[in-house]
Amino acid sequence: MSSRAEPAGGGCPPANATARTIAREARSESPLWGAALRAQPEWEPVFSPLAPDRYALGLETVYEAYLVHYGRPRLFDPAEESERVLLGDYLYAHGLVRVAETGGVEAVAAMAELISRCASLRAGGSPGEGAAWVDAARALGGDPSPAAVALALVRHAARAELPD
Repeated sequence: MSSRAEPAGGGCPPANATARTIAREARSESPLWGAALRAQPEWEPVFSPLAPDRYALGLETVYEAYLVHYGRPRLFDPAEESERVLLGDYLYAHGLVRVAETGGVEAVAAMAELISRCASLRAGGSPGEGAAWVDAARALGGDPSPAAVALALVRHAARAELPD
């Protein structure tokens, strides 16, 4: 049984305001993205609790893009691989726009470094993507506690298809 929403893109609205915004804007952007919304979202913030609140929407949008490409997304379940690639790229771009609006060039540079670092680790089959996300949250001005970092890494490991 698929976890996708009905073709109209109805799905159950996510409980979190960040998730609702990501889903609402994707649905309004394209019927294809609306149709890819999960009927039962599995939303939980992962890395945004490690960064300043103003980055939550941008950071979680970029993380959802990462999950669409490399793991188990919380909000989306694209039917085809081509949809997965396009949706992930759309979410990366949308997330970077949100980060730029909030934090300017330095924040976008931190996110670009994160995306590049994760892609490089993936290409090499190397571990360390979770640490890259933590470093990005810190580069955005976050000062997370060790407990918050540990929780984010556990949540990340449960959703990402990590290299061995």
